Amino acid sequence: MIACTVGANLLMKQGAAAAPAERVLFGIMGWRTFFGLCVFALAGLVYSWILRFLPLNVAQSFASVQFVAVILASSLLLAEPISSGRWIGIALIAAGIALVGFDLQELG
Repeated sequence: MIACTVGANLLMKQGAAAAPAERVLFGIMGWRTFFGLCVFALAGLVYSWILRFLPLNVAQSFASVQFVAVILASSLLLAEPISSGRWIGIALIAAGIALVGFDLQELG
C-alpha cells in the first residue's frame, strides 16, 4: 500500500508538471495524472484488504510511513531538495510512527 501511494504521488507530481498539450484527458490531466489516480485506487483496495487482518489503529500507524517515503522518493527520483529542517521533521515523524505503532507493553 505504501509503495502504491508513493508511486501515485510521483505520477501525480509529474502529471501536474505536464505541458498543456499533454493534458489530453478532459483537457485537465495527462496520462501520468490518470495513472496516479488509478494507483491511489489500488492503494485503497490493498489498504482495505490489510484492514481485514490488523486493527485500524495499527494499520494507520504503519500507513503513516508513506509520508516519509514520499519525501525520500521525491528527493531521489525528482531531485527535490530536503533541507535540514525537513530532515528533523522526517526524524520526528519516524519516531512518532514508532511510538504509536509499537505497543511497548506488548514488547515487554
